[in-house]
Amino acid sequence: MTEKKFVRVSDVMTPEVKTIGRVASVAEAIEVIRSANVASLVVERNDESDEFGVLTIRDIAREVVATDRAAERTSVYEIMTKPVLTVAAEMNIKYAVRLLVRYSLSRALVVDHERNPVGIVTLRDMVLGYEDS
Repeated sequence: MTEKKFVRVSDVMTPEVKTIGRVASVAEAIEVIRSANVASLVVERNDESDEFGVLTIRDIAREVVATDRAAERTSVYEIMTKPVLTVAAEMNIKYAVRLLVRYSLSRALVVDHERNPVGIVTLRDMVLGYEDS
């Protein structure tokens, strides 16, 4: 029986993190999402003691489009998810998958030792990365 090699989150994550300020409008967020061709944005912290948030297409669909709210008058902080689940870049993907599945999440923010964002990882990224190992 062959042993699977160890795959780190950093091996399969998307290394570019697109961010937005918490007081930006959802209309601004939609424009960033469109121009960057991403499905989520990391919401910046206020300071070192604060936590990151995340704004997803699903949040916008559920909280703005489905309820007919004005995107230009709705702030990101009103509909974002905070805190966002973070995983270490060096974590084994099997443990990161377990975390996301346990909390019914599709993505996590990847951070370094100083809690700085270095990427985004999705269940899809990890499942496909696992199969490649």
